[in-house]
Amino acid sequence: MTGTVRLHRIMRAPAERVYRAFLNPQAMAKWMPPDGFTADFEHLDARVGGTFKASFTNFTNGHSHSFGGEYQELVENELIRYTDKFDDPNLPGTMNVTINLKTVTCGTELSIVQEGIPEMIPVEMCYLGWQESMAALARLVEPEINQ
Repeated sequence: MTGTVRLHRIMRAPAERVYRAFLNPQAMAKWMPPDGFTADFEHLDARVGGTFKASFTNFTNGHSHSFGGEYQELVENELIRYTDKFDDPNLPGTMNVTINLKTVTCGTELSIVQEGIPEMIPVEMCYLGWQESMAALARLVEPEINQ
């Protein structure tokens, strides 16, 4: 049995900026790890068929888990679809992540579906992690800094 997470957010930022934040490794290292974790992106090739490899490290105890995947579909400023798999054999299976972006009057409507979460990871913990990540994403993409 695997889990599924469905998220919906409105970001006060243009779709281009939100889209870029999902494909830029420096941006992802800033917003993606849940609170209390750091991120390291070994590589990220943001094109259909391209792959990525990353790890999150628990800042408190130093334990890390690595993961990677492949981009399945990219529609600029509208859609990102990729696979994701943990390197840990105790976290088996391949997850599928779909990110839909839609321009709305006040910014971008963001819908995320993560399917195939290994059964040993509580879905509520995934929701909590994603909520923390979405707050960090908003802090990155929403400010209008003109310098």
